[in-house]
Amino acid sequence: MYRVVGALRRSHASHVISRDYSLASFWGLIERFKIGAGYDSNKAANNVVQSKLPTHSPVNKDVEHKQHGFGKDQKRYDGTNNQDQRTNNELLSKPVVRNISADEKRKFLINMLFDLKDSKESVYVTLDAWVASEPTFPLASLREALVVLEKHKQWHRLIQVIEWILSKGRGNTMGTYKLLIKALEKENRAEEAHRIWETKIGHNLRYVSWPLCDLMLSIYHRNNMLDQLVKLFRSLESCGRRPRRKSLILIVADAYEILGLSEEKDKLFTDYSYLFDKSKENKRIYNKSKEAKKGD
Repeated sequence: MYRVVGALRRSHASHVISRDYSLASFWGLIERFKIGAGYDSNKAANNVVQSKLPTHSPVNKDVEHKQHGFGKDQKRYDGTNNQDQRTNNELLSKPVVRNISADEKRKFLINMLFDLKDSKESVYVTLDAWVASEPTFPLASLREALVVLEKHKQWHRLIQVIEWILSKGRGNTMGTYKLLIKALEKENRAEEAHRIWETKIGHNLRYVSWPLCDLMLSIYHRNNMLDQLVKLFRSLESCGRRPRRKSLILIVADAYEILGLSEEKDKLFTDYSYLFDKSKENKRIYNKSKEAKKGD
């Protein structure tokens, strides 16, 4: 795992760190990946013991020895049954590493993302270093990180990570764009969410899932972008896409009323009356299944 440590150090050594970015915090995270520093993947990121001393500092080495119960001339168990007579100093001069599991790598990545200050440049540099240490692009780990960021409502950081993933030509899926659009609206950036929809999603509405369409219609409604709401709804209807939830019809009806389109509102309730009348809905489903059987 020293590849991870080395890559992160090299990246940050060549990077001019912003004033908001804590160098001590970064070194603290790096220390967690060293076995001698006692990495605990279950600890929260904000519990990292920060140290401004470089890792090669004699002071840090002395502290490390004391923490692990080693005297100056004590032998250190090397994990084998063939313990030789080398002194503790000789053993410590070489890295003592254990295999890091995929789960620990993901936890480390998530902790890094939570610990970084609000700097897009810092996020990009850290993720670049992370990927450089991996044999393949760690998309699964990044997806898990996005889930955690969403759960904790870290919308700004989530946007930064998604934009970085997309900049690498990865994660170009409807699920990624749905999460990005959601995060943008949470950050009061509905116009940007609209641009993402127009450029990446809305060009072929036949293949866009209803949950994603519902999300965009709701965003338009919450942000008073009623013209865009009506335009999207009519485009869906022209593609033969009919809403299945009456709550969506109520949103569109509200937009028609605010825009002064009373006739369109009345027609809307007429066309989708089956959603508000359970008996009509059951009859519609029955007739549809009957027609399907005739076709067979």
